[in-house]
Amino acid sequence: MSGVAPDAAKTSSNLFIRVIAALILAPLTIMVVFAGGWLWILLVTAVAVGLFYEWHTIVNPKREPRVFAVGVIALELIGLALWFGWNGVAFATAIIAPTLIAFLSPERRGWNVGGFVYAAAALIASVLVRLDPAIGFYALVFPLLIVWVTDIGGYFAGRTFGGPKLAPRISPKKTWAGAIGGLVLSIVIALAAAWLGWGRLVPILIVGILLSVVSQFGDLFESWVKRQFDVKDSSQIIPGHGGLLDRLDGFVAAIVFAAIFGFMRAGLDGVGRGFMMW
Repeated sequence: MSGVAPDAAKTSSNLFIRVIAALILAPLTIMVVFAGGWLWILLVTAVAVGLFYEWHTIVNPKREPRVFAVGVIALELIGLALWFGWNGVAFATAIIAPTLIAFLSPERRGWNVGGFVYAAAALIASVLVRLDPAIGFYALVFPLLIVWVTDIGGYFAGRTFGGPKLAPRISPKKTWAGAIGGLVLSIVIALAAAWLGWGRLVPILIVGILLSVVSQFGDLFESWVKRQFDVKDSSQIIPGHGGLLDRLDGFVAAIVFAAIFGFMRAGLDGVGRGFMMW
């Protein structure tokens, strides 16, 4: 008879799967980010479709084929428009499609529209932040690293220290210790980025902290959505991590924040530069 408790063995096995999946997916993601161009746009378009599919599945147990089809076609059109540099077409599609989705939805119109907006915002922001050939790679990798270490720090600090819950009604497992642990690691990454010359110390620290906080709110938001429909995981597409919504909730919030921040500073053609040049 094994001396390992069933819960402990299950947790250890799940952690092992999470680590293996991360070790495979993280380098592949960085490689595609580095390549940029059509490869990055193709990846994020496919991911956006996956995000919309999972959201649609959660909020529409009976499925709505017409709603889903319109959302997928619109997301693919946005990706294609961004590929050719037709930003006006991409934004027009992102504005028109929700109206059509609302019209075609027999029920839960707000949820269906919200799912499309969520996926489209992630797609557009991810492409615009990476667009600049000189600074885009760093502008995209920085939020990615912040989100990753926030998640890692939150997981281990939460399990190690436990303590008061962060938002028990939304996500019972998340603790204040985990939130602080993720924030501390994000500060370490921001310090490393400043040391590497990615930006001035104080501004990059502030932005790193903001990204960490925003990503945690994005995590809580996705948990809240699932709780409204009594769903634990958005899917099982990523071993040990659940679905795309489960894995990318923090990134979606962070990259949209980065895109808005960059747009406010440098306009539509300089989103990545505006976000990263401090």
